[in-house]
Amino acid sequence: MSKEINNGCEGCKHYNADGLKKLGVDISDTDYVVALAGNPNTGKSTVFNALTGLRQHTGNWPGKTVTRAEGGFSYRQKKYKLIDLPGTYSLLSTSQDEEIARDFILFGKPDVTVIVVDAGRLERNLNLALQILEITNKAVLCLNLIDEAKRHHIIVDDRSLARDLGIPVVPTSARYNEGLPELIQTIHEVATGKIICKPHKIKNVPKQINTAVEKLNKALLQQYPNIINGRWIALRLLEGDKSVIEALKSGKLAQV
Repeated sequence: MSKEINNGCEGCKHYNADGLKKLGVDISDTDYVVALAGNPNTGKSTVFNALTGLRQHTGNWPGKTVTRAEGGFSYRQKKYKLIDLPGTYSLLSTSQDEEIARDFILFGKPDVTVIVVDAGRLERNLNLALQILEITNKAVLCLNLIDEAKRHHIIVDDRSLARDLGIPVVPTSARYNEGLPELIQTIHEVATGKIICKPHKIKNVPKQINTAVEKLNKALLQQYPNIINGRWIALRLLEGDKSVIEALKSGKLAQV
């Protein structure tokens, strides 16, 4: 039976990493795609290296000068392809890094998006997290660098945070391998549908704008009934987002 995330992460206890195999660059015939997103300096690359066994990034994104890192791991007879997205502060597509991260989450359709945040700078990091939750319903918050947060006497109530965000929250210190078994199992449970997320959506939109968004969203759903982020796309169209407009014109949006 699936578990809905609405009051923290009930039932997500007793984790272990038995059966974990780091696959490095062997990412052929994978079952699930996992995106790693986050602000710069949150330890995102450390999480990537810890899960895949890799120690360096290789290759670039197609047509871009930005480094692209891919790796993999297997867990409980399933293979996971991990994509380390460029570190960004938002998904508003005002830079090449933001455009790459945003487009991969939107059009790459990862099975799980892991949002890596700095536990000691949570308020700053949550801006990106909330933007990601407008795009995808399958996400995990990796509350990283908890060791540094504790040294600064910062304690985060991860259960309340999970309840408020509507997604699982897993405290980690990736450089010391703390919390990684929990993170791996949570990724697995979200990917396989054992955990059903109900992510927080931004609601404080002015009435006039909200009316326009709802009207455009209704039209989008009639054209593309399977999209899960119609409100976000509608808002970006109203704001004149060139890349989303082009995706609509080219038919790329129909693939979402």
